[in-house]
Amino acid sequence: MFLPVTGHHGDEGSAVGRRSRALKIAGLTLAGTLVLGAGAAGWAYWHLSDNITGVDIDNALGDDRPPKPVTTPSPSAPALPSEAVNILVLGSDSRSGEENRRLGGGDSSGARSDTAMVVHLDAGRTSATVVSIPRDTLVSRPSCPRPSGGSTAVSHRSMFNSAYEVGGPVCAVKTVEAMTNVRMDHYLEIDFSGFARLVDALGGVTVTTDEDIADEDSHLRLKAGTHHLDGTRALALARTRHGIGDGSDLGRIGLQQKLVKALLEQIASQDLLTDPAKLYRVADTVTAGLTTDTGLDSLSELTRLGQSLKGLSASGVRTVMMPVVRAPSDPNRVVAEEPEAGKLWESLR
Repeated sequence: MFLPVTGHHGDEGSAVGRRSRALKIAGLTLAGTLVLGAGAAGWAYWHLSDNITGVDIDNALGDDRPPKPVTTPSPSAPALPSEAVNILVLGSDSRSGEENRRLGGGDSSGARSDTAMVVHLDAGRTSATVVSIPRDTLVSRPSCPRPSGGSTAVSHRSMFNSAYEVGGPVCAVKTVEAMTNVRMDHYLEIDFSGFARLVDALGGVTVTTDEDIADEDSHLRLKAGTHHLDGTRALALARTRHGIGDGSDLGRIGLQQKLVKALLEQIASQDLLTDPAKLYRVADTVTAGLTTDTGLDSLSELTRLGQSLKGLSASGVRTVMMPVVRAPSDPNRVVAEEPEAGKLWESLR
């Protein structure tokens, strides 16, 4: 017995069809969104990696370097690196670009290493030592390969920051290794504008000064006390040397070490992983002003290094200055104080 098909069944079939089409449209829309999202993520990754300037220091220096520490790999080694590592971090006063010139970059003859720190990450990555090297330190600068070909001559009693000026990152690394006999596993350099933009991207930085500052060269005036500084004023603080202490580079190093601690605390106070937009702005700012060795010149390698430091807090970072004394030949310069300096570098090998 056949029952007639009523109009209600037709409406029901039509509704099912409409729901089916709606689900297909929703599915296609979701798929399209995912594709676009993946494309945007891919573009962001490419853009951030493309920001970074890489220098092949290992190839330029060859085997004439302090040896790498020998480590015995463990069968159950963690995915992230945990061995000790030394990184030479330079702040350069490059005049390249209008923003660097506006912020007080060096003259047109070339950049110098305005700030130099050796960052030693201990095995396990839960503590670190940051050693500042005064730029006025007199050193024996080794012969370095020039970027344009040929080599620089060996120079005795030269200012430390001249190494970068005559031979760029390669000569800066070689000079540090020659004076410390410590292998630099990596190299990081940030210019004036990159530092200022990083501080701004983090929302500024809070520091406490122990004395009034009035430096005509850095154009900074601060009363003793606690201050929240934007990028331009933080950079001025990092460059200040006149009007504090004896007016030498040694007083400036104390201010720079305060800034290092304050920046670490500022970064730790912000859960960037919960704010992707801010995380991207910070990453874009950092990579845009960054030059590294080729072992760190990709976003994946920098991310891997950063992830390995998740157990490192600001309280676990010790800041010191290489022990120095006034140079006998020039009271405006310093030389390494031995045996104290040698013992410090030995502790980082």
